[in-house]
Amino acid sequence: MSQDDAIRGHGVVIEVLPNCTARVELPNGHRVLGYCAGRAKAEADKLAPGDKVLVEMTSYDMSKARIVNVGK
Repeated sequence: MSQDDAIRGHGVVIEVLPNCTARVELPNGHRVLGYCAGRAKAEADKLAPGDKVLVEMTSYDMSKARIVNVGK
């Protein structure tokens, strides 16, 4: 998957799970399982419910997403 194929969107962390994962709710009400990647992995220990995040997902599997950026 190239970066051009990725679907980006903003979401809100609903639940923080172990191993750098979190349940994220998108503005349309869809919930995805997000995992931290890149710089977001360094900020994963500060991840809390209610945080706004930027996620990327592929059109092949809309149930999982990569958390790219964490904003408070």
